[in-house]
Amino acid sequence: TTSASPEDNVHMIDFTRFKIRDMETGTVLFEITKPPTPAGDKKQSDPNAGRFVRYQFTPGLPAAAAGWSHTEMKGPFPNTRVMKRTSMADVGGRERVEFTVGDTPINNFRMIERHYFRDQLLKSFDFEFGFCMPSSKNTCEHIYEFPALSEEIMHEMILHPYETQSDSFYFVDNKLVMHNKADYSYSGGP
Repeated sequence: TTSASPEDNVHMIDFTRFKIRDMETGTVLFEITKPPTPAGDKKQSDPNAGRFVRYQFTPGLPAAAAGWSHTEMKGPFPNTRVMKRTSMADVGGRERVEFTVGDTPINNFRMIERHYFRDQLLKSFDFEFGFCMPSSKNTCEHIYEFPALSEEIMHEMILHPYETQSDSFYFVDNKLVMHNKADYSYSGGP
């Protein structure tokens, strides 16, 4: 199957922080933190919250002149600020994620993420998280490269908001337990 329901997340995996830094400069390209749940709040959150994120990238004039642009994200976490290169060309990055797991141990935790523009695969990432202790908070960092894109494809991505999309598949012992989707606009507006 290519999809997973919220009920498939029997390990109660919850991503709480995500950060990407430029390998060369150390500049934070993207950072998002899930707001804490107030103490004593027993309400169950929506199991579908966070399964789809819509990213809206907007240029900032002063930062763009220096080769960077501010980015705003519309999604499950408010008040997110992102720095992004104005060029979508080759860039190395470090991805750091924090996540919690429920009361059972997790073996062989893995994420495969695929980014597309229309029907064209832009990049596929495969990250191994390994073993996670029960009731733990975990941090993992991976090194990867962003794809080299032609000027023509970058132009098309800007002209056609939300036709750039990604799927993130999460596996435990090679069984799909989570599937999240995102789409992206590089046009500077909704």
